Amino acid sequence: MQARTLPAPRGWMWILDGFALWKRNPALITFLVFGYWFCLLIVAAVPFIGQVLMSLAMPALSLGIFNGCKAVAEKRKAGPEILISGFKQNLPEQVKIGGIYLIGTLVVLGLTALADGGILAELMLGKRKLDDATAEDPALMFSLLIGTLGSTPLMMAYWFAPLLCGWGRMSAVKAMFFSFVACWRNWRAFLAYGLGLMVAVLIPGLLISLLGLLSPILSTLPAIALPLIFIPVVFASFYANACDVFDHIGPDDAA
Repeated sequence: MQARTLPAPRGWMWILDGFALWKRNPALITFLVFGYWFCLLIVAAVPFIGQVLMSLAMPALSLGIFNGCKAVAEKRKAGPEILISGFKQNLPEQVKIGGIYLIGTLVVLGLTALADGGILAELMLGKRKLDDATAEDPALMFSLLIGTLGSTPLMMAYWFAPLLCGWGRMSAVKAMFFSFVACWRNWRAFLAYGLGLMVAVLIPGLLISLLGLLSPILSTLPAIALPLIFIPVVFASFYANACDVFDHIGPDDAA
């Protein structure tokens, strides 16, 4: 898979392309996305090792969503079972990606703990509530900066890795390396993409808030519908940017 370098406006188009893809089969894509989260929650609930298992399973499950999006894009029939299809595609390396990502996340949290004494880590793990005193703590602000700087390259390395590993048959390390390079080459497009997602959330959110001022009842349905549409569209846009960044999707891409 050869990564292309795209102009910034392509980032906006990924959102539109994701929406167009979702509209082709909203039921399937919505099911896959929320099924993905449901499966991760179930796995995470396993005592003692749930969080580890969740991280290890995440790449293969996300590849299942890619497989579903590809089937929709190619107008092929696909059912709910495609969600677990990623477990049939280079699974050992998929598990390694999850393990590397987990280790990287723990390292970043460890660095933030050195800055704030573990406040951010406890907040993320649900062991501490965010009160006014904690929110105003300068150490927390500094650890948030460290966390952002540390997690950004980690996310870049993970972004395309399940796809490269499953469809391109790459090793985990190679897939994460090429994912990082592809994101680095297209940082302008990803910046526009991130800004576009913010706008896509902000404008409907403001409209729902204004509608709520007029009638709380009238705002209930849009408030429920927005995440049910927006979240699957975002996941579909992941497939859109993968297809746009890479010239060729590898031969081993059957769901």
